[in-house]
This record gives sequence, C-alpha cells and structure tokens, in this order.
Amino acid sequence: MSEAQSSAIDVVVPAALDGQRADRVVSLLTGAPRRVAAEAVRSGTVLVDGRPVAERSTPLRSGQRLQCAIVDAGPPVPGPDPSVHFEVVYADDDLVVVDKPPGLVVHHGAGRRGGTLVDGLLARFPDLSELSRAGMVDPTRPGIVHRLDKGTSGLLVVARTARAFESLSAQLRQHRAERRYLALVAGTVAADRGQVDAPIGRSTRRPDRMAVTPSGRAARTNYTVRRRYDEPVPVTLLEAALDTGRTHQVRVHLAALHHPVIGDDRYGDARARPPALVKVLGRERLFLHAYRLTVEHPDDGEMTWESELPADLAGTLAALS
Repeated sequence: MSEAQSSAIDVVVPAALDGQRADRVVSLLTGAPRRVAAEAVRSGTVLVDGRPVAERSTPLRSGQRLQCAIVDAGPPVPGPDPSVHFEVVYADDDLVVVDKPPGLVVHHGAGRRGGTLVDGLLARFPDLSELSRAGMVDPTRPGIVHRLDKGTSGLLVVARTARAFESLSAQLRQHRAERRYLALVAGTVAADRGQVDAPIGRSTRRPDRMAVTPSGRAARTNYTVRRRYDEPVPVTLLEAALDTGRTHQVRVHLAALHHPVIGDDRYGDARARPPALVKVLGRERLFLHAYRLTVEHPDDGEMTWESELPADLAGTLAALS
C-alpha cells in the first residue's frame, strides 16, 4: 500500500485462512502491513459477521463474513543510518556491490521501518536519494534491483545512476546477470548436477509463503554437488545458479526436491534443523550464501565478484565429516 492509501474489503474468509488470527487475515487480504491491520482491529473497524473483533489474535473461521476499512499512511521514506553495518566490496560512480550479512533486511516493508540495508546505503552513498527524487524508483528502495532474504548472506548489486538502474534491471529480467549460491541441504543429493524447472507462485494453503504451483511464474534453478557429508547427519553442499529470480526461489526449489536448506524454518521440515548442526550454526541462521555475482557494467563490460563463506557457515562445514 502506498502513502495515505485506504483499503476496504467485504469478503468471506477463505478455507486457506481458517483458524488464522484476525490481524494476519486482514493483512493478507488487504495487503496492509500487519501493524496497520492490528490497529484496525484495536479501533473496532474490523467486523466479523457484523460484530467488531475483540482481539487481534482472535482466530477467524472459514465462511465468516469479514468487513473492514483501513488506512495506511505508508512506510516512511528511508533515511541515512550510519549504524547499519555491511561490507562494500566494490563501488564506482554507477554501481555498488555489497556483501550483506545475515539478519539484515534489504529495504523497508511490512513490519520493517528502519535499520535496513537501504538506510545504511544512504548514509554511505547519499546520491541514491536522487533516483527517488527523479521518480526512477520506489522511494522505499532506491537503487535496489534485486534482493536477498533476511537470513541469506552474500553479494548484492545496487544502482547509483538511472542508466545503471535501467541496465541492471534489464539484465535481471532477461536472465543475463549470473547469481550463484552455496547451500547446505538436508540429505544426500544423488545426482551430481541437475535442474529444477518448476513455476513458483503464492501458496494457496499458506498465503504468506511461496510454493511450486502450476499458476506460478516460470522458475529454473541449476545445481551442482560440491560435496556430500555423512556425519553427524547426511547433508550435501550444493552450488545453485538462478536462471530466474523469483521470491525465495532457491529455498522453494530445493524443498521441492525434498532437500530443504539447512536452517530453513519456513520451507524446511525437521530434517532442515538437525540438532547437531543447529548447535553449531545457531537457530537464526540459514545456510544460504550468495557467493558469486556477474553483471555487465554500463561502461566496463562484464564484471564478477566472489564472496567467501562467512565464518559461521565455514565453521559448520568444518564440523562435518
């Protein structure tokens, strides 16, 4: 939702959201941030079968009539925050390549209104705000042409000029930029290499998640086995290359292979969080690292950067045999 935008719904709660709490249902059905949905419940403007919902945690049931009208003032425009820490591995007048640490959100959005990579970038590269003022980009994400999940570490390129933004965006749309990841996955992957070619879209059972679904957008992930480990549990280190760039693509595709990424509590099953590795890796860490990035620079042609595994991921591999 954009600044000072309102949204009203009068719907029947779908079966896919049966039993979900009221603020979450309102957020999913209106597109409003959870905080805005929660405030609507508190103000008494969310009605179920004609009566105000008493608590934001009240579970809703399939078939109930849900009515609400909410207003979202929109996320604040990001501002420079020098306290946000990340490594710059390359910078020139057109683009910046950063090595994002795990736990850092890329830009403002639902539930996140500060302390993002964008805020940190604006502190180091204030000219990024010119892209927003020129109307080139969403003001909440100046220069951002692709993203990494909060739990994923590694390389990400940011545009500093209009021509770089247009060029990088086109490369990503046309699958000309190369992005490679290292992922430790549950189980022993039998084939030395392979491709997952399966469309990804919003899950019909869990609308807050992505899934392989016939109605989704085309998505292809190529993978190569780097190493297989047997102890303390069977796991496989994969190199994954994206032909497309869908939300959570690597995690969704590897879970669809029944080899979820270690540490993935969204798409993984119990095998994705083996106690022996969680003890080393930590409960908040996903073993997914964007280690290689290749793009075409507007002036200098093809450029490639690589990032070594962070210490916590390297330590996890050292604990395996």
